[in-house]
Amino acid sequence: MPVSKDHQHYDLVVIGGGPAGLTAALYGGRARLKTLVIEKGLIGGLATYTNEIANYPGFPEGITGLELAKKFEKQARHFGAEFKNTPVKRVDLTGRDKVIETFRTVYHAKAVIIATGGKPRLLGVPGEESFLYDKGISFCATCDAASCKDKVVMVIGSGDAAVEEGLFLTKFASKVIMSVIHEEGHMDANAAAQAEAMREPKMEFRWNTVVDHFEGGERLEAVILKDTRSGELVPVPVDRCFYFIGYLPATELFQGQVELTERGYIPTNTRMQTNLDGVFAAGDVRQTCLRQVATAVGDGAIAGFEAERYIAELDVFENQLLQCELPGMIYVYSPIDERSRDFMPTVREIERRYAGRVRLGLVDTYKGECLAARLGAVDTPSLVFTQDGKVVAKTRVLDPARITAALDALVDHREPELAE
Repeated sequence: MPVSKDHQHYDLVVIGGGPAGLTAALYGGRARLKTLVIEKGLIGGLATYTNEIANYPGFPEGITGLELAKKFEKQARHFGAEFKNTPVKRVDLTGRDKVIETFRTVYHAKAVIIATGGKPRLLGVPGEESFLYDKGISFCATCDAASCKDKVVMVIGSGDAAVEEGLFLTKFASKVIMSVIHEEGHMDANAAAQAEAMREPKMEFRWNTVVDHFEGGERLEAVILKDTRSGELVPVPVDRCFYFIGYLPATELFQGQVELTERGYIPTNTRMQTNLDGVFAAGDVRQTCLRQVATAVGDGAIAGFEAERYIAELDVFENQLLQCELPGMIYVYSPIDERSRDFMPTVREIERRYAGRVRLGLVDTYKGECLAARLGAVDTPSLVFTQDGKVVAKTRVLDPARITAALDALVDHREPELAE
């Protein structure tokens, strides 16, 4: 017999507790939204595995990813964000009510921020699991390059990211060894990057090789490469190994609802909006050119701000503009448009004449662009007429006689005759 699940309601649910999700929760809580963060793993995400973050503003001496994550979480909790440590089993984000289901609870939200991040692609070879992250295998040169000063490092991969990050590592490491699966002189990176790498004296190339396994004690000590032609195993002593063989965004849960790129990332606009109304994405899960703690925090701030604005505008739209008590006339205008300004006194006069019979609403497109879009009246000036909580007519013809006739029809419960 199925177990009945508890239903809980929130203003904002953030799925994912990395830097993007924590920042979004901070903004949501500070805006006095009832905010919940759902994270299945360690709060802080992949950043918690970074031994030293030296490029996040405010910490000139560096800070561990775990310490930084704890600070983020503490601040989000301070502003009232709640946390649930559990995996999400199912979502339905397509409707007005956003549904997020876990093993025991169904959460309902007005807005959702997807900050599920992802994970680097692994090789799946022996010894790999023992040395991930702070024990010798890294996935971010920008994050960990400072700890490689005067050390020998290996880069796995030969695409643009591998070559460019390998070049960046030469600024710190004494030697950068690249394991390339292709024949000598052939890489997957662009020609300019290849040429620069081949000229760099600190870079060494091991052609026709793949990783067979890793060896070491407490930390990584050697990468055992396998020659793809002879099968010979070649131990290469290194202090650290970097993977640049791809990234897997955690978006399986949202397939069929949220638009995804071919690689599984979520495309957004600059407001972190997805293709679904009230659903935002932030951080590494988003289609972007850079994935760092600093950029994730920026994404989270925008997503949190925009989610709060979405909820506020939704309330105005449903409870004020599309109110059911009286027929409505909504004037959509722009304060910087002369024609909009000139017609405002006429709108006020009409409001006075129909006081108690028609309710006037005003939408300033400068501040309420999304409200105008919801009304389908992005061109200014425009008039939108409502009846029983629904839009029944729209026009850009500012003729007082025709407007008066339309309002009389609404008051008499007749359909107004107006051109768009």
